[in-house]
Amino acid sequence: MKKFKKIVLAYSGGLDTSVIIPWLKENYEGCEVIAVSGNVGQVGELDGLEEKALKTGASKLYVEDLSQEFVDDVIIPCMQMGAKYENVYLLGTSMARPIIAKRLVEIAKAEGADAICHGCTGKGNDQVRFELAIKAFAPDMPVIAPWRIWDIKSREQEIEYAEAHDIPLKISRETNYSKDKNLWHLSHEGLELEDPANEPKYAGNMEMGVTPEEAPDTPDYVSITFEKGVPVALDGQKMNSVDLIWKLNELGGKHGVGIIDIVENRLVGMKCRGVYETPGGTILYTAHEMLEQLCLDKYTQHYKQKMALEFADVVYNGQWYSPLREAMSAFATKTQETVTGTVKLKLYKGNIIGAGMTSPYSLYDPEIATFEEDDVYNQADSAGFISLFGLPTKVYAKMKAKNGLN
Repeated sequence: MKKFKKIVLAYSGGLDTSVIIPWLKENYEGCEVIAVSGNVGQVGELDGLEEKALKTGASKLYVEDLSQEFVDDVIIPCMQMGAKYENVYLLGTSMARPIIAKRLVEIAKAEGADAICHGCTGKGNDQVRFELAIKAFAPDMPVIAPWRIWDIKSREQEIEYAEAHDIPLKISRETNYSKDKNLWHLSHEGLELEDPANEPKYAGNMEMGVTPEEAPDTPDYVSITFEKGVPVALDGQKMNSVDLIWKLNELGGKHGVGIIDIVENRLVGMKCRGVYETPGGTILYTAHEMLEQLCLDKYTQHYKQKMALEFADVVYNGQWYSPLREAMSAFATKTQETVTGTVKLKLYKGNIIGAGMTSPYSLYDPEIATFEEDDVYNQADSAGFISLFGLPTKVYAKMKAKNGLN
């Protein structure tokens, strides 16, 4: 193996990165390992992390608070675009990786490191997300990906390696889900989820809230205020964007909101099943979409919905730091100039139900839309409109009749 003197490791303290520190020390003789943990809201997972990292061989641990940058620079732009991968997944893991990788590069440069290491598997999407972001800021930096070169072949073997090296783990063989957690979501993969025929074991495994069956019998109402597409207040109270999402997580989790079971198409070509919890994010997306219904003209709204699917692919595929993503975000930002107002929602048993919305930029004109008598809409005008709008259909039908076509 190539010699490296100082390696910066993306460190979560989970199974993969826990075993990677001693593995690096064994396989790159004399190397220094600097662990970096990006705090993007993985509550509870940072406790005791420094002690664990140092005990297993790291020379130091950086814990970088990236939550505000994560929300303002990535989550909100994705929400403004309405990006949902395959129209379902709210991109919780995908959105966090670029921010973490960017900070990895900054620390690697400051420390004079000659390599960056990550614990992503060779089957997953995250290896691409990390490495494309690294290339964006340090195009010549070597990247070590142990899963692509070591002899360990499964999570079971990782546990055995950890046990042999006295590495403490927070999981057991029975709870050995592959998880990713941040303030936006929690993902679950593995175990019974590897067979699509199995119902997920929701009971006892939900961490950000309860299931709809466990939710209270009384609904809660919440009002979210946006300014130019940015959420700024809950129930009339101004709030920092990070705090706002935490509060929505609390409310959504209480009512079993935002749990999905999806078989998604990974970037590397295979299908993978996962259960995702995104309580606050699901509420926020819903409120924003409703406000856009009120404030965007028909053609902008429809075109933006088409772009949202493409934008989600770009984010999912790790191309956050690309000219295309930046250009698409510029379009989304332009569309948000009039997306200002307040949306009221009712949360009940896993459902998010609209309960009214207002905006100074509303394009909804009750005088035009009314079913009662009005003085602004001439219903007779529709006959001429239908005649012209239907002209291609009429010409096509006559051609078919003339040629005896069905």
